[in-house]
Amino acid sequence: MSLAKRYVLRLFISLKYVTANVVDRQSGRVVVTASSVEKPLRDGLECGRTCNAKAAAAVGEVLAMRIKVDGLAREPIHAAAAKEIEKKGFKNRTKVWAILNALRNHGVNLHIDDDGDHRPHV
Repeated sequence: MSLAKRYVLRLFISLKYVTANVVDRQSGRVVVTASSVEKPLRDGLECGRTCNAKAAAAVGEVLAMRIKVDGLAREPIHAAAAKEIEKKGFKNRTKVWAILNALRNHGVNLHIDDDGDHRPHV
């Protein structure tokens, strides 16, 4: 297996929660994770019955900090934005981009593999 895309971002979005994982494709293990399910994050968010883009951005910020703590900030982390949006449904587009933008804004070496027509509205 080529290690060109060793670390990849995987997102799990439901109506209530957002989880973001960085997976090491060499070992197949999750190396860093953050989720709105975690008590400190959940208590700081006002999700109620649904989780919004603000909660997704908070998950992205926490993930970015954990990536830095684990020494992976300089490693390229690959994300397939269009694939994540397609698999999550168009309604979750803002949540996906909230996570990706939070990671970028906090210094993560994020490579969006299909950045073309899928840029966020800032």
